[in-house]
Amino acid sequence: MGGIEPNTVYTIVGISGSGKSSFVNTLENDLIDLNSDQDVIVLNFSFEMLSSRQVGRKLSSKLRLTTAELYSANNDLDNESLAKVEETSQQIKSYPIYYVDTPGTVEDIASTIDYFYENKAKGKKFIVILDHTLLVEGQSRESALQVISDLQKLFIKVKKLPNTTVIQLSQMNRNIETPDRINNPSMHYPMRSDISSADTIFHASDYVICIHRPELLNIQQYGPNRLPVNNKVYLHLIKNRDAGQCSILEFDNDLKYNNLIETIRNEEPAKKISF
Repeated sequence: MGGIEPNTVYTIVGISGSGKSSFVNTLENDLIDLNSDQDVIVLNFSFEMLSSRQVGRKLSSKLRLTTAELYSANNDLDNESLAKVEETSQQIKSYPIYYVDTPGTVEDIASTIDYFYENKAKGKKFIVILDHTLLVEGQSRESALQVISDLQKLFIKVKKLPNTTVIQLSQMNRNIETPDRINNPSMHYPMRSDISSADTIFHASDYVICIHRPELLNIQQYGPNRLPVNNKVYLHLIKNRDAGQCSILEFDNDLKYNNLIETIRNEEPAKKISF
């Protein structure tokens, strides 16, 4: 893809526990840390998770401590670790990230984005994140499909604001978990029909990325090429608006630290996320 592009909608989907929220949390960090020469600002509709938990995940990723260790579930943090937490917390505090963790309707989201753009984001690299689409509230008698449709129409409008990118998370349906799919390697890979409200979301998106952990489905070897599954996470690019090739990226599972490590083969240099 060559980086995160302005005036685009990215959709990231996965089954529960696949790591999509952790992936986007890390992406959010990298967009700021690796683009210090850019004026980036983020509006994050974190409907699934409290913003305090999002900050905890950022600390976990940066300090290589599990969230259980950070929250002192079993043992207190030593003085050195506590000092590092405080130092890193100050760094995160300076990030231009604004969280909304109270779910609302499409109209609520639209008015929040309009206000935020006019008062905070105009003239900057503006990133809108929504986690996730199925948690957007509807008006009375409004079907879930209608809510998703209205949301996609909104995001198509929002992405046209100058230097604005939309990143939305959504769920996969249960099709990929059926025995017929699990037992047939040629059907292991995610498809368009595996996305909840597939047509509406797929049409509105410039890029659709599926994050998948086949070991969650007790698959021993992944796909027709028999890819490894132990501690592996795969990203499937199943839509590219600019007619680029669909592709698969392989990552090592580092989700206990809310991170993914790209598998680099043949000494290929790591790629940073940039504009």
